[in-house]
Amino acid sequence: MSRVVITGVGLTSPNGNNLSEFRKALLTNKSGITHEEIRHVGKVAAGVCDFDEFKYQKKKTRKRGTRAGSTAIYCAHEAVIDSGLDFNEADKSRMGVYLGITEHGNVETEQEIHDLYNDHEMDVTLWSHHHNPRTVSNAPAGEVALNMKITGPAYTIGAACAGGNMGLIQAYQMLMLGDVDFALAGGISESVRTFGIFAAFDSQGALGKHDNPELASRPLDENRNGIVISEGGAIFTLERLEDAEKRGAKIYGEITGYHTNSDATDFVLPNSERQIQCMQAALKRAKLDFKDIDLVNMHATGTPSGDTIECEAVSSVFGYSENTYINCTKGFIGHTMGAAGALELAGNLPSFEDGVIHPCKKIENLDPKCSLKNLVNGEPLKKEVNNILNNSFGMLGINSALIVSKYIK
Repeated sequence: MSRVVITGVGLTSPNGNNLSEFRKALLTNKSGITHEEIRHVGKVAAGVCDFDEFKYQKKKTRKRGTRAGSTAIYCAHEAVIDSGLDFNEADKSRMGVYLGITEHGNVETEQEIHDLYNDHEMDVTLWSHHHNPRTVSNAPAGEVALNMKITGPAYTIGAACAGGNMGLIQAYQMLMLGDVDFALAGGISESVRTFGIFAAFDSQGALGKHDNPELASRPLDENRNGIVISEGGAIFTLERLEDAEKRGAKIYGEITGYHTNSDATDFVLPNSERQIQCMQAALKRAKLDFKDIDLVNMHATGTPSGDTIECEAVSSVFGYSENTYINCTKGFIGHTMGAAGALELAGNLPSFEDGVIHPCKKIENLDPKCSLKNLVNGEPLKKEVNNILNNSFGMLGINSALIVSKYIK
């Protein structure tokens, strides 16, 4: 039976535009959250990426496309370069693009509406003819395929904030089925550039706020008050092991287990029982005991109910393990929505090589309901890491757990 491995990583985050920068930021307590002025909302904490949109595409193409698409194009090229694949000689018909998303096209659509009301005197004949391709559901993956001339399957997986994990799971399945030989997979988000998502979370009382923006996202802290909205992307190159070995590729890790399920209980409130079932099913698929997991990266959004429910689930599955350590990432970068699972996995992948677990951003006042055993808080922890479980959950009750293991021949 084939094995699927990760051979390349391309990313942009609020605190780094490649894996090396991102990892260093996580190990040195560097936040990427700043105060930004958002139209109609005002000054809010947000995580904004600063990558070169025109490094791999022309300005004319960017004008036709989307912020999500430009993020995906940047990450995809960076991942392919990192993989060492001779891309020009590769069979593009045997490549797949699978990107998890929460939303896309909103940035440009909001701008069109703004222009319609303010500059175009409600003359809809001036509405952009680029609107339709920008907003179709496959847009970010399609923009990657167009840019890189990939003729294999290219589509998105709408899975809310579980999207990053789901992109990887889809790619794994397609590689195992033999539908493709090489996959670009992960998650993308442009959320920070649209006012609607800020207004909606604010109306829920779930928008993270603080006079110091670096303290606005405080997962597991007793004084946390909500989500900090961020943008970003992380795309991995995935291959069957025999193909990666044949070309002498560097292997970051091997996908060994996964599971996804649905709460079927509420639009936004998570369900700890379903999260427990999801993690346990992923362990079963990987043929691992809970004590075999060295690191659990929590979804940990920074909302009072979300953090508490997930901590209950993680404690239920791993509470008796002395070997399993726990961290979370959103304190550094905020919530990158559809990119979250992929970015957070990327930040932990180097643990296989350097034997260090990055901490949660320092939690000053740990919520007693979130007092987990072996929580890595504030300072990196030296530890051999062989198996990582990555949690990623989303609205409408979608749950995902992905297990990546250290590659062993």
